[in-house]
Amino acid sequence: MIFDFQLRTPKQGMVDITNEVTEAIAESGVNEGICIIFCPHTTAAITINENADPDVKSDFLLGMDKTFPELSGFRHSEGNSDAHIKSSAVGASETVIVASGKPFLGTWQGIYFCEFDGPRTRKFYVKVMSD
Repeated sequence: MIFDFQLRTPKQGMVDITNEVTEAIAESGVNEGICIIFCPHTTAAITINENADPDVKSDFLLGMDKTFPELSGFRHSEGNSDAHIKSSAVGASETVIVASGKPFLGTWQGIYFCEFDGPRTRKFYVKVMSD
């Protein structure tokens, strides 16, 4: 079963989508299995990271900017090559175990949609499968 979601993103940021993934799993009726969270965009990504301290999100983005800065030598005409590189480095999807009808995450973990080239209206998909 595939669920599609839409969200409005900031210029750059990490949007917690854990609740949407949890809702998709509940609606699927799958008790034990896996779910895949997929981002169909080339300047955005999906990741799992800490959701307790909001400073982790800003530190993550600062680290990404320092590691993959916008460079004057980039040739891509849209001017967002750094966002394409960040997207590839983080990845387009995450796979999460489903246990007892919920995403099986660590105590401090959340699922994030990472925006590197917004603001935009974006989509992501959740596929839930049983064992």
